[in-house]
Amino acid sequence: MGLFSQKIAAKELNRESAKISQADLEALLARQKTIEEKVRNSGRLNRFNTAIKLMFSLLRDYWQGNYRAVPWKSIAAIAGALIYVLNPLDVIPDFLAGLGFLDDASVVAFCLKLVESDLHRYAAWKELQDSPSSTDTN
Repeated sequence: MGLFSQKIAAKELNRESAKISQADLEALLARQKTIEEKVRNSGRLNRFNTAIKLMFSLLRDYWQGNYRAVPWKSIAAIAGALIYVLNPLDVIPDFLAGLGFLDDASVVAFCLKLVESDLHRYAAWKELQDSPSSTDTN
């Protein structure tokens, strides 16, 4: 990670996730399109596009009460990482050409490392929810 170390990414993620409350999830979900657009338009963040969509899906299912088999710590970490991405004036301001999204990408990468198993479990659950049940084929 070079200029923005894993240690700094962890510190920033911990700082953001410690502030997350249940009420913050609704506001974050309302900003999903803005964050996804920012990710798509950023070279450094674009590689996380699929993971960020999965993170939002997990947050939405958690918020709606559809999926609760995930610890709050993981929900807070995901929300913290996404809020960090949303903030244009974080440790390395987004307007700095070439460097602006380096910290955002590092925080998202660190978050994914922390919640990887929770995201895999959620993705498996989601796939089961989205597939037609065996009773529908009769």
